[in-house]
Amino acid sequence: MSVFPANQRSLPVLVAQFASRLTPARLTTQASAVLSRRFLFVLALVYIFAGLFFRDPWKSDDVAGLAAMMTTAYESGQTWLLPQLGQLAYAKNGPLPTWAGALSIWLFSPLFELFLPQPDATIAAARLPNLLWFGLIAYAVWYGSYLLGRRPEAQPLPLPFGGEPSPPDYGRMIADAALLLTLATAGIMWRLHETSEVPALIASQAMVFLAAARLLSRPRTGALLLGVALAATFLSRGLIGGLPVLAAVLCCAAPGLPLWPARRWTLAGLLLAAGLLTLWWWPAYQANPYWAQSWWHWNLNSFEWPSSETLNGSIWRDLPWFLWPTWPFALMALWQWRMWIRAPHIWLPLMMLLWPLITLWFLADPFEPEYSLLAIPSAALAAFALPTLRRGVVNSLDWFAVMCFSLACATTWLGWIALQTGWPSQIARNIARQTEGFNAQISWLAFTLAALGTLAWILLVRWRLLSKPAALWRGTVVYAGGIVLTWLLLATLWMPALDYARSYRPVSRQLAQAIAQHLQPDDCVRAYDLGLGQRASFLVFDQIDFSFGRQCSLVLQQTSQQNIETGSAAFSNDSARVLWVGKRGADRKGQEIFRLLRLNQP
Repeated sequence: MSVFPANQRSLPVLVAQFASRLTPARLTTQASAVLSRRFLFVLALVYIFAGLFFRDPWKSDDVAGLAAMMTTAYESGQTWLLPQLGQLAYAKNGPLPTWAGALSIWLFSPLFELFLPQPDATIAAARLPNLLWFGLIAYAVWYGSYLLGRRPEAQPLPLPFGGEPSPPDYGRMIADAALLLTLATAGIMWRLHETSEVPALIASQAMVFLAAARLLSRPRTGALLLGVALAATFLSRGLIGGLPVLAAVLCCAAPGLPLWPARRWTLAGLLLAAGLLTLWWWPAYQANPYWAQSWWHWNLNSFEWPSSETLNGSIWRDLPWFLWPTWPFALMALWQWRMWIRAPHIWLPLMMLLWPLITLWFLADPFEPEYSLLAIPSAALAAFALPTLRRGVVNSLDWFAVMCFSLACATTWLGWIALQTGWPSQIARNIARQTEGFNAQISWLAFTLAALGTLAWILLVRWRLLSKPAALWRGTVVYAGGIVLTWLLLATLWMPALDYARSYRPVSRQLAQAIAQHLQPDDCVRAYDLGLGQRASFLVFDQIDFSFGRQCSLVLQQTSQQNIETGSAAFSNDSARVLWVGKRGADRKGQEIFRLLRLNQP
């Protein structure tokens, strides 16, 4: 017989409840002060708009995604089910980014053509969905982290005389930090501005994260969101993007883990995702079995058993900078919350981080599109580390950001001055070697935006130095502000030079003129050894769509200057006549030489 009254809880339950309150988080009300919503909104707008418009697409994912969108928008028909790059079957990734971009081109390209020439109007229209993807990312990261942060397992230790933040205030502080850390993640900054599958994939995974957090309190809403978001991960990046997210959800719904009480609703969400995928896959297979089989073949061949090259390759070198600065704080969170590892606020982002990381070892060629699945869960985990750290550790993030980005700002401005004026001479010579043939001009609009951004950074640093805020988000504000400033300076001061170095617009125009001059009636042009990015660039800029017919007498060959000089390039004998030779102006070593050839008749 128990010695406790019937209406009293047992001692183990009381001890367990008391222990559950002894979390590693230490926080006061002042540390969870409200971050200005206006500042957060402006920072997010500058982040996504800088570098999104008024630039050329760069190879290869950026321009390949754009070419698929243009083909679908202008040719319609089966291309809505089966993405293509002109006549080339683009049997990889998934159709979701293509659908969004093609629909945007169809709706907004006529409007943009009123004040932009072709193909700039089409390029601008195709980038509008990036605003949608970024909005979904920001909403899902913030609200998902808020839902987890206000849960009882995540609350900070009660103070002896009170003064700890309320659950909503604490959750809001965690959410603000998670969003700021997402903006501060270096690796996804450029990728979120691409017309590729990466922004859609990150947004889909972020919505799965939100759905998992919502399943804890409102399972019906969470199940619906889970089904749509999980299907979107597969429709964005195929098995590479969908399988790790699916594995994370299943591990969260295992017995004794956070989603186990909502297992029936989780299963309903998985069935909904399977149904939505079938609505695309079955019509696509019926329309073109060869395309569908090629898509499946590409997905399966993307995986392989880990090898020594994979385990010791570029992953360990690339991931630390790609996930900077969130990964050290994510590791701190796992250590500080190790006794609460199965609590929802740790387990959910941990599984979202762990399974994409495991998947990297089984991929044949892992790179940034696959790394991008690590960014959101790493930022969410890092946010929960902040309340557990000592004040000095949090301040170190402030001072590192102030010094690092102030130096980056000064270096960017100094390089731009050297590019425009030739002073300092040594820096100017180094830049000239990388931008040989570039005609530097000053855009006063870009200069004004860059100057305003620099002034805003100075005011932010002054605020940090003079006010010494107690709010825990102070370090993340400074770091996110610094990386947004760096991106803004690159997107304004340096975008013309970057376009010159990476864009294929000039060489595409030269090729189009050469083809128009030499193309005969009833003839066609086929490509030889032409890369996917180069093929897509010529299609985007000048609508050059290469044929696959063997009867074409004109051939565009991609080779290198070294191969031409050594005679190892194809058609180096008397089998063809060279009609035109071109390359990008910034290609000093002749690594990409394009030759338009006319084959000699046998």
